[in-house]
Amino acid sequence: MADEPGDFIDMIRAFSETSAPIDFVLIFDNLDRFIYGSLVTLELTVLALILGGMLSVPMALARAYRHPLLNGPIWCYTYFFRATPLLVQTYLIYYGLGQFEFVRDSFLWGPILSQAWWCALIAFTLNTAAYTTEFLRGAIEATPHGEIEAAKASGMSAVTRTRRVVLPNAFRRALPAYSNEVIFMLHGSVVASTITLQDILGVGRWLNGRYYLAYEGFIAAMVFYMILVFFIAKLFKWWERRWLAHLRPRETSTADAKPAPAE
Repeated sequence: MADEPGDFIDMIRAFSETSAPIDFVLIFDNLDRFIYGSLVTLELTVLALILGGMLSVPMALARAYRHPLLNGPIWCYTYFFRATPLLVQTYLIYYGLGQFEFVRDSFLWGPILSQAWWCALIAFTLNTAAYTTEFLRGAIEATPHGEIEAAKASGMSAVTRTRRVVLPNAFRRALPAYSNEVIFMLHGSVVASTITLQDILGVGRWLNGRYYLAYEGFIAAMVFYMILVFFIAKLFKWWERRWLAHLRPRETSTADAKPAPAE
């Protein structure tokens, strides 16, 4: 009887290795690696979104208000990062910068620019900042003119109007589009696996290469990405219900729907 649990586990392992469509026991045995890869993916994605969001707000304001000095350079920056693949941008930073001697001699080379993690974070931050700048610019320009006039009539300065009226409304309107950007950034983070980082896809590629598998590692990575996207979508749905509640049509009660009695 003492050997029964061990025999049962051996049967499951043998079935997984020989008869099952995928070797799910092998995936389970390396689950800790996929969890670590998920943490690396989330770390890069969240930090890039935070830093990119901080960069995008002043750039979006400069673009929306057509700043004479900053509008042109910011447009060139956003065009470059939206018109080129994230993979190319990451390669240019990770592999390209090291080709310049003055970069290798700078104080940034050792602790930052020679490290794959920092290069991936820089590339992801610049990329998401470009996309966020443009759809936030559109949300700022879509601010109803009546709200601006009401803020002016209340005696608000331009800075106060921007802080209390324009940006809050722009953030609310941009929220559905930003949820897509968060998911795209999560998916784009697979680029990190091409520069030696062990993110989710990197672990999947390692598993396939280590055990000469065709797709077990990729299927496991796919499941982990689907789980992360599920929670991201649920989080943004909650935010939209909370912050965009005033835009939903109000339900008419039965009492309000009754016609007024004729006199």
